[in-house]
Amino acid sequence: MTPAAQDRPSTTSTSSPSSTGAATRASSTGRPVTPAKFPLAGLLALAVATFLSISGEMLPTGLLPEMSGELGVSESSIGLLVSVFAFTVVLTSTGLTHLTRKLPRHLIVVGLITVLAISAALTAIAPTYELVVASRVLGGLAHGMFWAIGGAYAAHLVPREQVGRALAVAMSGGTLAFVLGVPLGTALGQALGWRAAFGILAGAMALGAVLVWRLLPPVPSTHTPRPAGDSEEALAASTATGSVPTLTGSTPTASRHLPPPSVMGIVFSCLITAVFMVGHYSFFTYIAPYLLRSTGIAESSLSVALFAFGIAGGVGLLMVGWFLGKRPRVSIPVGVGIVVVSVLALVLLEGQPGPSLVAFVIWGVTFGALPPLFQTKMLQVSPEGHRDIASAFYTTAFNTGIGGGALIGALVLDGSGLDTLPLLYVGIAAVVLVAVVVTDRVLVARARR
Repeated sequence: MTPAAQDRPSTTSTSSPSSTGAATRASSTGRPVTPAKFPLAGLLALAVATFLSISGEMLPTGLLPEMSGELGVSESSIGLLVSVFAFTVVLTSTGLTHLTRKLPRHLIVVGLITVLAISAALTAIAPTYELVVASRVLGGLAHGMFWAIGGAYAAHLVPREQVGRALAVAMSGGTLAFVLGVPLGTALGQALGWRAAFGILAGAMALGAVLVWRLLPPVPSTHTPRPAGDSEEALAASTATGSVPTLTGSTPTASRHLPPPSVMGIVFSCLITAVFMVGHYSFFTYIAPYLLRSTGIAESSLSVALFAFGIAGGVGLLMVGWFLGKRPRVSIPVGVGIVVVSVLALVLLEGQPGPSLVAFVIWGVTFGALPPLFQTKMLQVSPEGHRDIASAFYTTAFNTGIGGGALIGALVLDGSGLDTLPLLYVGIAAVVLVAVVVTDRVLVARARR
């Protein structure tokens, strides 16, 4: 394995000029050097880009009637534009990220946002449905790489114990896109037309590319050879014993909360994420009819309930940046356990609007925290030079979970009915809870051999 040299902090007293400077260095005398300032401006620029990227992915869901009417296709065909986008991500993100590993990360990120802008612009002017599909494929190609590289990029800028905080800032745009971006884009499309909505989005993405270019600190490619003697095996062994503060900026206390870096850790994290997302979207895809029946709220109030779920997810994301991201080894199993309890409460409290909605909001807070926690854990157990590829696998796992969950949910809905969906989710979440605990122990035990 050849982790990137720029990601591996130097153990001498001189910092590399190309380094992002986020990690704590140690001088030749063992005296630590004060870490650089947290790169908030650059991470906020990355958050803006994630906001625009997710808004572009999901915008057709709010404009089905307008797009289907003008393009002369069914609303389900317009809905498939989201599927085309997601499965393009699944099929291409890992390969494209690997092929571009020698290129400068900063240039790649700016270029990908620019491609997303071009994709949205082509959607706005496409005269036929087939050309709209082609523009969505182009957007999916860029979106998958952007999410693979973007999460790893945020991790490159900070020491290991701050990865959760950095990801919470950089990926906050994704949560805000579901809470604000899609509703705002839908309102814009209904007021000015769907083509205008995509055109305005394209302009915003172009501005976002400029913002990232100016504010995001550059890092070299992840193909730079590592310094001699800096072996992954030595890092894994030192992490297991809690003795790596000079390598990663972690304190011994923080290290005890993190499994050691390993490729096996990446595999476990991605599989667990995919399985959990299958469970979540097997139920959440069909949450609207379930809420209407189980809580008894009026259909006109459904959007308010879903908006509350989104806001609750934002709170969960803030909690990751505040304190949960520092201890994902503890936060993840606790969060999955709360999901099991809150979804079970939805089932048991059926017909009681107030308590049911409280359980729904608690579920929202927890789900808002879990995806960034999964990604934080994955990046923390990734060998640092492999974070881009690891993020690509994570993106593939995440999108596979979304698509697979929706498909499984549809089959269960047709076969067993709506009541089975939350129970299916609870069962899958329980399996994930056991898997998280077991895989953590396997990783730690493997490092101590």
